[in-house]
Amino acid sequence: MLPRSTNDAEALALSALAATFTDERRAQRFLDLSGIGTDELRERASDPDLLAALLRFLEGHEPDLLNVAEAIGVKPQELVAAREELEA
Repeated sequence: MLPRSTNDAEALALSALAATFTDERRAQRFLDLSGIGTDELRERASDPDLLAALLRFLEGHEPDLLNVAEAIGVKPQELVAAREELEA
């Protein structure tokens, strides 16, 4: 099922954020590439722009996209759809 509202997209992206940070290498790469620190990440965790950036980050490296999608029990296309919804 694809996200039907921004709330659904945000919830899915928050799950992806949590799953991203279960892998130290992936988490550090996201922090390095985004230029965001852990304190700012905590403050902005529900910011749709940050969540969309996280999903774009995952899309940029297919193994990460597939691993996170599997970890949260969704299809990779659902994460892509969530990003599109957050950017709309």
